Amino acid sequence: MHCYERLKALGVILPQVPAPVGSYVTVRKTGNLLYTSGTLPLQDGKLAYVGKVGQELTVEQAQSAARICALNLLALAQSQAGSLEAVAAVVSLTGYVNGVDGFSQSPAVLNGASDLLVQVLGDAGRHTRSAVSVNGLPMNAPVEISAVFELRD
Repeated sequence: MHCYERLKALGVILPQVPAPVGSYVTVRKTGNLLYTSGTLPLQDGKLAYVGKVGQELTVEQAQSAARICALNLLALAQSQAGSLEAVAAVVSLTGYVNGVDGFSQSPAVLNGASDLLVQVLGDAGRHTRSAVSVNGLPMNAPVEISAVFELRD
């Protein structure tokens, strides 16, 4: 099954490419690799979730936020590659979770993004990952995720 068929089966539509919220580019292609800047759980230009995980938000809500980040990452990849079918692999994810002091469930939060990438891209969506809890993120977002994608030759 192709990734667009998987998206349809999941009832998911890729969002518009998120605009940068600072002085940077959202994606850079080097050779056959795409590097993304950190993406936030933006929907229609607004944060879908706001706050610290373990305080204003539950782990489940933060997983949903991470899923939105993954959709934004796929939109960025598609914008540079022309099609998600050009993605050979998700090489790596780096995720930051805006958690309360001592928050230790960052890997569970990032599963929201990781699971979606595998659901959409199949084995090409399997990746290495870092999941880090931090004391704050831009705009008080609960999650920020960046990715490295490998493109087919």
